[in-house]
Amino acid sequence: MAREPNQRRGNRREREETPEFADRLVAINRVSKTVKGGKRFGFAALVVVGDQKGRVGFGKGKAKEVPEAIRKATEQAKRQMIRVPLREGRTLHHDIEGRHGAGRVVMRTAPQGTGIIAGGPTRAVFEMLGIHDVVAKSIGSQNPYNMIRATIDGLKKESSPRMVAQRRGKKVADILKKDEVPAADAPAEAAEAPVEA
Repeated sequence: MAREPNQRRGNRREREETPEFADRLVAINRVSKTVKGGKRFGFAALVVVGDQKGRVGFGKGKAKEVPEAIRKATEQAKRQMIRVPLREGRTLHHDIEGRHGAGRVVMRTAPQGTGIIAGGPTRAVFEMLGIHDVVAKSIGSQNPYNMIRATIDGLKKESSPRMVAQRRGKKVADILKKDEVPAADAPAEAAEAPVEA
């Protein structure tokens, strides 16, 4: 009984220190162990954490009480965060596919106003990441752990035109198609080229 106020105080300090992170409880699993005196219950929590500006992570925690399991999962998620480049801060740069075990998630870019078209655990990842327009389909395993791992695996493969240009030693304008080049990056000769009838 005496430990609960300390735990609450600790949680408050954590929230004050890192208010920029939002978290989402994706799944909670209760397991029971039968012992001589009856049953002992344990809880496993799956949590997704993100800053909604391109960083996301997931974690799992186990404990005898639900709040403690969630706290452990949240701490692990904050330690395992990855950064994902976003196009215009709202969608993916290109279509990607992530795999983990029997889980496979296909993610596609979407025009503005589409919204997040994705199911359960995958949706939680996109919301915490800060993506506003995306179409995703989970194929195979429906286990939330596998779905989230497959989604994170796909997001790790995401690369922006700037990253590709840097890797290949070229300019961003050389990488993108002519219709995708921003006005500032477009070469002058491209603008002067005659239009074919």
